[in-house]
Amino acid sequence: MIREIHSLQETAQFAEELAQKIQNHTVTLCLDGDLGAGKTTFTKSLGRALGVKSVINSPTFTIMKNYTDGAGNPFTHIDAYRLEGAGQDLGFDEVFDEGISVVEWSQYIPDQLPADTIRIAITQGTGEDRTFDVTGTGIWAAVFAPETAQADAGKETVA
Repeated sequence: MIREIHSLQETAQFAEELAQKIQNHTVTLCLDGDLGAGKTTFTKSLGRALGVKSVINSPTFTIMKNYTDGAGNPFTHIDAYRLEGAGQDLGFDEVFDEGISVVEWSQYIPDQLPADTIRIAITQGTGEDRTFDVTGTGIWAAVFAPETAQADAGKETVA
């Protein structure tokens, strides 16, 4: 599914739409894109849409920050930028077992990620223009398949 974004308000709206699909599920979102593409901005909007009350900041130096969504479920924000080349098991599997996890720079920890993910590649355009290319793997593949995106957006395929 491709989504063209032209403003911060559209980013927040897209995050709200995604939040409706994933709330109360256990899911890992993998956000990839160049520096300044909007990964953290999107994560902040997603967290607000899910009811996170705390201020969401980039965990670049701490690697991971934990929050709670409006329903009391874990919302974990990971920045894997500093983990490039880390070959050892970092214990993320326990984090990915409950709630919603957002992983920025997920390409640096491919062996640590669960099989069922939502991948969002963000390409930066001019100004606030962005292209969000969303794909699902495992149980999320059908939710974000190109033909699904063209069908009625209100249909849920994940229980």
